[in-house]
Amino acid sequence: MGDAIGQMLPSAVGIAISPLPLIAVILMLATPNGRTNGIAFTAGWTAALGLATAALVLLGSGADAASGDGTPATWTSWLKLALGLLFALLAGKQFTSRPRDGQEAQAPGWMKAIDQFTPAKATALSAALAVANPKNLVLVVGGAIAIASSTAGTGGKTIAAVLMVLIASLCTTVPLAVYLFGGRRAATTLDSWKAWMSAHNAAIMTVVLAVLGAKYIGDAISALT
Repeated sequence: MGDAIGQMLPSAVGIAISPLPLIAVILMLATPNGRTNGIAFTAGWTAALGLATAALVLLGSGADAASGDGTPATWTSWLKLALGLLFALLAGKQFTSRPRDGQEAQAPGWMKAIDQFTPAKATALSAALAVANPKNLVLVVGGAIAIASSTAGTGGKTIAAVLMVLIASLCTTVPLAVYLFGGRRAATTLDSWKAWMSAHNAAIMTVVLAVLGAKYIGDAISALT
């Protein structure tokens, strides 16, 4: 089980510190239907991650991600190499598309309409951001395949998958908890988080993707050679 948790942890943390879902849930919490929409967004995010992770772990386990001697199958190493290269490309794209000095990052169109969101729209948006966003999807695939190819048994893989979803959902559950239980200072705290994440979005994701790319490529080369 420890192997499965250790292998999926970088991907789970990479999802957890993604600025976009954190900014989205904070914006939702500031609307007239903030409590309802915030809870719907967080539930949708967690459920989408949970379903995607469970499906990918089952698919990887069914495809013999771990060989008979307990080591990862060769195809998982090639997949890790491909994911590592994709992480590197995404990091380069994130860096080159960053706002230049004096420029502000353009907000997605849905952020302008967030005041009119219903719980159903909030749930649909969170599910899309969780598994349809290319960066998150690659992170989910990497973490799930790492669990499937680990030496853990069925119970260990299940626990690792649950932990992955819980850790990856911190970007939505923590702001919601602050809103629900933070009292009068909650709004100020969330606004400061949103401002910081908005200002450093490109830098955060560039570093995260570059580090994960290096790790996956290194792991793959080590296993293949």
